[in-house]
Amino acid sequence: MSNAEARLEMLTRINRAVAGVQAPALPTYPQGERLERGALLHQFQDRIEDYRASFMRVPVADVAGAVASALAGAKRVLIPTGLNPDFLPAGLELLRDDPPLSHAGLDGAEAVVTGCAVAISETGTIILDHAPDQGRRALTLIPDLHICIIRAEQVVQSVLEGVQLVEASVQAGQPLTWISGGSATSDIELVRVEGVHGPRRLCVVVVEQIPAH
Repeated sequence: MSNAEARLEMLTRINRAVAGVQAPALPTYPQGERLERGALLHQFQDRIEDYRASFMRVPVADVAGAVASALAGAKRVLIPTGLNPDFLPAGLELLRDDPPLSHAGLDGAEAVVTGCAVAISETGTIILDHAPDQGRRALTLIPDLHICIIRAEQVVQSVLEGVQLVEASVQAGQPLTWISGGSATSDIELVRVEGVHGPRRLCVVVVEQIPAH
C-alpha cells in the first residue's frame, strides 16, 4: 500500500467512525481585561521586543524614514507587488516579485518589506495571509531581515480576535504565516540557533493614520 493509499484508508476509517457524531461544544475562550488603545499598542510593543525584534511607532509621514533606519544600510530589498511605494526610502535596489523570482533571486535580497493581515498584542504575533501587500510565503522566509509595516488599527488584543479576522482568508484557501520574532530554534543540546527557518531579524513598524492607497 502506498503512502497516499494508506492516508486515504486512515481518513476513510475516521470519517466512518465519526459519522453522525455531534461536535462537542467549544470551551469559553478566556478573555483578559480589555485594554484601551494606547495600552494595547504598548502591550504589543512589549511582546515584540521580548522576542528580540525591534519596534517603531511612527506617523504615516515618517514611514519611509523608519524603514530606512530598519534597513541599516541594506540596499537589495524585496517588495511584494501590493506594497505602498511611498513607504520605501530612495536609493534602494528593489527586487519585485513580478514575475515570481527564483529561489536564487530571492536569496540575493538583503531584506524584505511587507504589510500584514493582523497583529495580536497579547502574544506579539503577526499573521500574514499573503495578500498583495505581503506577497507569497517564500518572500518572507528567505531574506535575513523582515521589516513588517502594520497599521495601528490592525493590532487586536487576543488570539481569538486575530483568528476571526483571517477567517475569510482561510475560507478563500490562502495560506497563513504566523510570526513571533525572528526565526529561532534550539539544537539537541539546547543551543539557540537563529535564522534556520526564516529571517533572523524582524523589525516592526506600527503606523498611525495610513490613508487609503
